[in-house]
Amino acid sequence: MSVPPQGRNESGLPIDAVYDESSLQGFDPKAKLGTPGEFPFTRGVYPTMYTGKPWTMRQYAGFGTAKESNERYHQLVKAGTGGLSVAFDLPTQMGYDSDEPIAHGEVGKVGVAIDSLDDMRTLFRGLPLDKVSTSMTINAPASTLLLLYQLVAAEEGIAGHQLTGTIQNDVLKEYIARGTYIYPPKESLRLISDIFAYCQKEIRRWNTISISGYHLAEAGATPVQEIAFTLANAKEYVRTAIAAGLDVDDFAPRLSFFFVARTTLLDEVAKFRAARRIWARIMREEFGAKNPKSQMLRFHTQTAGVQLTAQQPEVNLVRVALQGLGAVLGGTQSLHTNSYDEAIALPTEKAARLALRTQQVIAYETDVTKTVDPFAGSYAIEAMTDDVEAAAVELIQAVEDRGGAVAAIEQGFQKREIERSAYQIALQIDHGERTVVGVNRFTLDEEEPYEPLRVDPQIEIDQCERLAALRKERDNDAVGRALDDLRAAASGRDNVLVPMREALRQRATVGEVSHALRDVWGLYVPRDSW
Repeated sequence: MSVPPQGRNESGLPIDAVYDESSLQGFDPKAKLGTPGEFPFTRGVYPTMYTGKPWTMRQYAGFGTAKESNERYHQLVKAGTGGLSVAFDLPTQMGYDSDEPIAHGEVGKVGVAIDSLDDMRTLFRGLPLDKVSTSMTINAPASTLLLLYQLVAAEEGIAGHQLTGTIQNDVLKEYIARGTYIYPPKESLRLISDIFAYCQKEIRRWNTISISGYHLAEAGATPVQEIAFTLANAKEYVRTAIAAGLDVDDFAPRLSFFFVARTTLLDEVAKFRAARRIWARIMREEFGAKNPKSQMLRFHTQTAGVQLTAQQPEVNLVRVALQGLGAVLGGTQSLHTNSYDEAIALPTEKAARLALRTQQVIAYETDVTKTVDPFAGSYAIEAMTDDVEAAAVELIQAVEDRGGAVAAIEQGFQKREIERSAYQIALQIDHGERTVVGVNRFTLDEEEPYEPLRVDPQIEIDQCERLAALRKERDNDAVGRALDDLRAAASGRDNVLVPMREALRQRATVGEVSHALRDVWGLYVPRDSW
């Protein structure tokens, strides 16, 4: 019998044309799979997974003003969204106020502009913060936005222990892939450990970090690179928290992860299963975590924005449906499905609703929620899971050999590896070796017209006027004293979130808080800028 030809998956690993029992020689189901909800969690982190209730259906939203975003959130909740995911504009992500010169032209463009407690009140007005789970895609200023959320909830009589949600708070991947960092890595890690300690006391149900492979994948990382570099970053966070005096089983149950779902469905299912298994072993064997919840890799998934096309955008509906299905079959805890028009502009209301309906069809019209981990025992999936696991473990070790995630970042290792992968993908598309429907095959001579959602430049003017009014109305002496207290805490060893909360309560702005920390910690300058 001839050997069947092999293809290659997204990570360059071989895919056999036919898998059989010989593909799983030495495979021990008890050791590799176990039972759903038990170590090593290959089959999922919960015993019943979706058979009792589906995953949390999130929709990522936030644009223009806090008022406009609030209106969109009310629409999404009415449409059946169980969790909100907040997008912030670039100045907010970088810790600048809307009226700073560096923010000009970017206010409200890729997310909502939040400058102060006033904006946060508007953003969540009328929403039941004790009943909805809120995820905030914010990193360097994550502490600031979380405290604003807590202050708004407290004004509504909602205690910290009633709040549920997630801050992304994953700064290491910013140095690798996105660039919205502020402070040097050491100081960023100190801030993250302060968040862990603060939430352990004040907001115990909050997921204090969402360690992100999504942005690495959007920058060009392969599935193996996505989980390897993400888990290497996670190890760095765990070490930092332990070094700060925290017990691993006190903070690890609140760690969460954020991954991409591509159209390569089988590859993605294998990736998610391998990631759970690797993380369980890291936590138990390397960090001595005894609580099973500390060993669970719980993750949110977003469908692959980088795979959406501006050409024939309606085809993205099919892509997103397949990506969402892969995330569900892979065992995600929550899911955001992209809108079909996001390759062109911010999604329209109709497109956002269709994206949510995609999840609802998967949950309620298919049978994939009726049994836990339906791919378990598949020759193909189990072999592919083993392959991804082995390659990812090898790459994690390569990071460790360079001194860990921070040292490897400073050496440019992860960035170089991802850029090499992105370049290869671009070449494959350009040469027609990789098919992208509507782009290099099955194209149209003329595209149908599409009217994208546009951001009104008046938003920046209005936001600046609101900031000017705020600075006139507030007690500026009280703000100044609070910011001095924040600088003092940053200079020492006290938890910076306590004086930061007071500064925000006195109506200090996001930019003023970030600048106070910049005064003490400085700015990060990447090595390639030296």
